[in-house]
Amino acid sequence: MTIADAPPLVAAAADASLRWHPGASYRLDQTMFPLMRGNADPSFAAHPNGFWMAFTTSSGSVTLRLSAGGVGEDTFVDAQAWGSGAEDAIVGVPRLLGADDDWSAFDEPGFHATLPRLVTEARRRNLALRLPSTGRLVDSLVPTILEQRVTTLEARRGYRYLMYRFGTPAPGKAPAGLLVPPMARQWLAVPSWEWHKAGVGPQRSATVMRALQSAVALERLAVLDPARAGAKLQTIPGIGVWTAAEVVQRTHGCPDSISVGDYHLASYVGYALLGRKIDDAGMLELLEPWRGQRQRLVRMLYLSGFRKPTFGPRMTVQDHRAN
Repeated sequence: MTIADAPPLVAAAADASLRWHPGASYRLDQTMFPLMRGNADPSFAAHPNGFWMAFTTSSGSVTLRLSAGGVGEDTFVDAQAWGSGAEDAIVGVPRLLGADDDWSAFDEPGFHATLPRLVTEARRRNLALRLPSTGRLVDSLVPTILEQRVTTLEARRGYRYLMYRFGTPAPGKAPAGLLVPPMARQWLAVPSWEWHKAGVGPQRSATVMRALQSAVALERLAVLDPARAGAKLQTIPGIGVWTAAEVVQRTHGCPDSISVGDYHLASYVGYALLGRKIDDAGMLELLEPWRGQRQRLVRMLYLSGFRKPTFGPRMTVQDHRAN
């Protein structure tokens, strides 16, 4: 699948390609950032020649490369895909890049006037941001479950270990070491001792197993609105509001889901908007006037450059792999 204005050499080099025009200024790096599980994510790599990712579609595995060019309204993103899932991946590229992400309500003058100055200034400087939508529930859910109640360092270390053990090499023209995440049936076949070697405790590994027993039903959630998808995720034992929010932020580009229960978020929002620490209940009360756009507001806070005070205890990094 190649559209008319795709460069001939690009089209010839890939199994499928597309040039997408957002119609306005666009920041590929800002849009892709939430999808990366750290700089050493085995399934996602940022290179000078673009962003590379590997995943599985209904037709098979795929390597996808995204690179941006142009300026302002002439900005474009070139997508190239290799592998048996290339055609399916290219069809999903516009949604992945945030084509369905509509900021008009957030930018409406009446609503905009209610926002804190820190947020409005950040939005003014970051008009090119889009919220991505992968539509891939399993790929988002597994690493998110691994992040439950542990430090980011522990979670990403465990995810990398499992990817290196059970991921598969990305097809086609892929950077060295790029891996396709395991499919649901492959995750379900991971033995208990491998979870232990990855530093993943029995509670989290059991949650992964329970969730993926219904992998087909999980993937169907991609067509629901994010609120319904998040609610259905929470019917699975071990998946709460934090996990559901973290997932639909990535799979649905949800503009409102808030990661209640996050170790840092409530405190960060409190210091940014009130100058003091608050808890989850206080955060929800504080953000209530902006319901429907709360995740956009949080993204703008992060992009504002605000940093909360660093005093206080940090979550302890633990390593149980040798126990």
